[in-house]
Amino acid sequence: MSEYALEMQGYAFSYGSTGADVLHDITFALENGSFTVLCGASGSGKSTLLRALKPELAVAGTSKGTVRVLGDDPHLLSPVESATRVGFVMQDPENQIVTDTVWHELAFGLESIGMDTQTMRRRVAETAHFFNIGSWFDRRTTDLSGGQKQLLNLAAIVVMQPAVLVLDEPTSQLDPIAAKGFFDVLERVNAELGITVVITEHRLEDVLPIADRVLFLDKDGTLAYDGDADGFVRVLAKGDEGLFAALPAATRMAMLLERADKSPKKHAPYPITVREGRAYLASAFVTKHKRGRRVVEPPPPERTLPPDDVVLRAKDVWFRYTRDMPFVLRGVDFDLHAGRVAALVGGNGSGKSTLLLALAGIRRPERGRIIKARNLHVALMTQNPKALFVRDRLVDDLLEWSDLGGYSLSDVNDMLERFGLEQLRARHPYDLSGGETQKAALAKILLLGPDVLLLDEPTKGLDAPAKAQVGAILSDLAQREGKAVLLTTHDLEFVAEVAHTCSMLFGHEVTCTQDAHGFFLDNLFYSTPTARIARGMLDGCVTTADLAASLDLGGGTCNE
Repeated sequence: MSEYALEMQGYAFSYGSTGADVLHDITFALENGSFTVLCGASGSGKSTLLRALKPELAVAGTSKGTVRVLGDDPHLLSPVESATRVGFVMQDPENQIVTDTVWHELAFGLESIGMDTQTMRRRVAETAHFFNIGSWFDRRTTDLSGGQKQLLNLAAIVVMQPAVLVLDEPTSQLDPIAAKGFFDVLERVNAELGITVVITEHRLEDVLPIADRVLFLDKDGTLAYDGDADGFVRVLAKGDEGLFAALPAATRMAMLLERADKSPKKHAPYPITVREGRAYLASAFVTKHKRGRRVVEPPPPERTLPPDDVVLRAKDVWFRYTRDMPFVLRGVDFDLHAGRVAALVGGNGSGKSTLLLALAGIRRPERGRIIKARNLHVALMTQNPKALFVRDRLVDDLLEWSDLGGYSLSDVNDMLERFGLEQLRARHPYDLSGGETQKAALAKILLLGPDVLLLDEPTKGLDAPAKAQVGAILSDLAQREGKAVLLTTHDLEFVAEVAHTCSMLFGHEVTCTQDAHGFFLDNLFYSTPTARIARGMLDGCVTTADLAASLDLGGGTCNE
């Protein structure tokens, strides 16, 4: 066996449509059994690099340099060798499942390579036990939640006993609890089975603690960092504010303490997890007395809601997709207000997307009503933004609805600049990265000038700077232009920073609606890492901005 599981030497790649290199001179070697996180900005080439390791999934274009999988050129491997050496888990759980039942999905790959029945049954059984999916072994795949589907995808790959496991943002569509469960299993796959793992992921909070190697791609597609997690966060700390925002909350807090000259461990490894963050904060700001510790309690930030102006309302809404299926929405009451950004959170399958479809008028409730203001223009962006694109060039796609929306090429150019997409105007929309696709889809909808924006997972695939950009745009639409914005997302930090209100769906109904700041302060699981770190020491902190205000970088409120 080769000393290295994966190697690249001087690798470069360019799309055929542009001729410009997306990746430049990529060189690295990953040891067998390692756990590597591949990071980088949206459009830096992460997915393109990963797909180069699996020729069946490789992007069309021109490549240079050397790629090795266990010492061999992956293009020269037979289909069976490729299937049993490198497993690939994609971003969308729906796109990888090919059979109708869980047990058949586990067996499908083994059937495809001609494995004998006895060996196949043994492998399926032990894999089902390892992943603890025996209780839903006989269920139909269409009845599974998003978290179960992605876990099944991972199990269906591991049952092939690959030497290398490649994952491209596997938790981007999972709720926070399901994502954490997925990472727990992935850590076991690496630690207990010795399978080499390479993963791209924006949830650095969850994945950095289990990684022993980090590769960081710069915006221009060059490899800017190759090393351990602490070195990586120190590199990002020296970058711009956008890169700082990509760091785990515990790391950002420690860096804020350093800037305020209150850090107890200026040269020690930065904290990454919530537990490490709490210990770091306690050692910096909690003063020990005879009776215990003094807790600093800054006042909660002032967050006022705009005037109460309901423009869209769901009243006792019940909905199911067919008569023989259970209800997806049960007696839902929900108000959407002009001038506010509202968020819907909840587990996979809780009914968030269905409620957006009902509010948009695409799905008609079986019982109850959708009430909207007169002449209200409602726009919906679904979870699959590629469905909006039909032309060969991005600029032409954005012009498609110009007659309907009454806008011009000048407006399109302004929108491209607003989203930082002007250099991609001639690119085919399907050649954009996941984050670029999200921004382009939102730009296309905004050109229509809707009164209400319904956005299903608008931050999926976005890096930290892009999320900050989208958040600023949504806030501006609500506060300056009086638009009503409703988004569903699993990105709780984004909600805490942008939304005025947050509602939770559970049991197919809205269980609560609350101001976003109070929502995250009161919760334990559906909360932000910052709130968990600060709880009991700096009460009232939900976001990094809250924490910075409470730490009083000028030296006032929080003194040692």
